[in-house]
Amino acid sequence: MTPARSEGSPRLKSYPADKKRWKDLEKLFGKNGACAGCWCMWWKQSAKEFSQNSGEKNKKLLKRRIESGQVPGILAYHKYQPIAWIAVEPREAYPRLERSRTLKKVDDKPVWSVVCFFIAKEYRRQGVSVQVLKAAVDYAEKQGAKIIEGYPSVTKSKKWPDPWLWMGLASTFQKAKFEEVLRRSKSKPIMRYYVK
Repeated sequence: MTPARSEGSPRLKSYPADKKRWKDLEKLFGKNGACAGCWCMWWKQSAKEFSQNSGEKNKKLLKRRIESGQVPGILAYHKYQPIAWIAVEPREAYPRLERSRTLKKVDDKPVWSVVCFFIAKEYRRQGVSVQVLKAAVDYAEKQGAKIIEGYPSVTKSKKWPDPWLWMGLASTFQKAKFEEVLRRSKSKPIMRYYVK
């Protein structure tokens, strides 16, 4: 799975994050689990569960999911090094979305959701996020998805550190041909890609 790339961005190869790629995911996320011990488990747990599991417990939970045969996202490589991650699964895999006032379901159509990006520091601001988003769309489509949904941030501020924009930027989704379908919050649109 090789996503289309923007001019000047590194050429990536992307693969489903299955159990044979666990060591690479672990390497990319590092000792902090990508961000503050998250290990991409934020949307899968209640606030209380996440607080109790932050760090090593979340790591074990993610590893257990992957070892059971689940594919929670896509890993992208540059020159054989894992440099980017994107979480994409059927929306039901993320129960915390439904408890969110701003991100609850738009309608009853089945969707796959993109809930997290993590890109190695030295590869940020090079068009990598657009490439991995396109890879996630490609993967979801191959699994039968007809609608892929994202919940990016809309910000003009340069003050936010990159890891805190972990759901992506609206501009990234626009470049990948997503369209805004609903906005219950000024800074958090719901955007969709419709498989043709």
